[in-house]
Amino acid sequence: MVSLPKLGIVFGLQTVAYFLSEKIELLDWPKNLPEWPQHLLAERFSNKTHGDFPRWFEAINAMPEQPSHEVLLDEDAVRCVLNLSKETTAVLQDQLMHLHPWRKGPFQIGDIRIDTEWHSDWKWQRLSKTLGTFNGQRVLDIGCGNGYFGWRMLGAGAKEVVGIDPTLLFCMQHQAIQKYFQDQRNWVLPLKVEEIPITTTFDRVLSMGVLYHRRDPQEHIDKVFALTENGGQGIIETLVVETTESLYPEDRYARMRNVWCVPTVDDLCSWMTKAGFSDIQVIDVCTTSFEEQRSTPWMHFESLVHSLNPEDQRLTVEGHPRPVRAMVVGSKN
Repeated sequence: MVSLPKLGIVFGLQTVAYFLSEKIELLDWPKNLPEWPQHLLAERFSNKTHGDFPRWFEAINAMPEQPSHEVLLDEDAVRCVLNLSKETTAVLQDQLMHLHPWRKGPFQIGDIRIDTEWHSDWKWQRLSKTLGTFNGQRVLDIGCGNGYFGWRMLGAGAKEVVGIDPTLLFCMQHQAIQKYFQDQRNWVLPLKVEEIPITTTFDRVLSMGVLYHRRDPQEHIDKVFALTENGGQGIIETLVVETTESLYPEDRYARMRNVWCVPTVDDLCSWMTKAGFSDIQVIDVCTTSFEEQRSTPWMHFESLVHSLNPEDQRLTVEGHPRPVRAMVVGSKN
């Protein structure tokens, strides 16, 4: 590779350099995952994947250099303590805003609270009540977004969390957080679950907000099972319908284009059993509220309220049942 002026940034356990030739050099790839598709990361951390990559990269690079005095992962807004002036804080907030929209959180970076679209801390509270400690566990978080749940799992004792999400912006948001958290036990990589070799297994595998985007939900749950270590658990969190049959939208669901199946809880449990999971437990079923998912200054696009029928908020704008979400856990014996 041609040696050109470069800007350094840490991506999980690998140091990445952005070259003016629009290439990425990956160094120090995690030795315990030798079969993972390293070449895809070089391609996806680039403007070949998204034309905004250079802008996002420059925003992170322009964030003030300031070591964190303390990182707290067991609070609703995972946070780091920084000693910044008002002027420096304003610069930091401006750069973080270049990574809009922020969907999962909240985060607290110094005096800046990133009030995300989702109150992901509420979902974490529902999840952690059943799962309890993560002490010493290796976790795979499929569709992890910007890695919020990874931080909460580390706060609950996890040894390391590997997050995958094909949306490059979310991976870049994670890098912005990592600039101050500096904790290499939590990675967010721009990979799809199909690209993860089943020779790698984890104590717990979470698939949160992914299943309804899959054309073949059984195939997805089968993959979750394959990636789960013997004696481990698979956790599926998804939209569900409280009707007698699963919903297969012909067009959009709650204004989302790529929703292929919104299952009933019974079908979801059946698919998990068919995949091989046992001791199936329904952790939670709840209707998503306007307080849990909403527009904020950090996500100023339309949100849940705009997806519902204004005359009957029990229905989506397409006439489908309003979003309800369920969490189901199964064991791999």
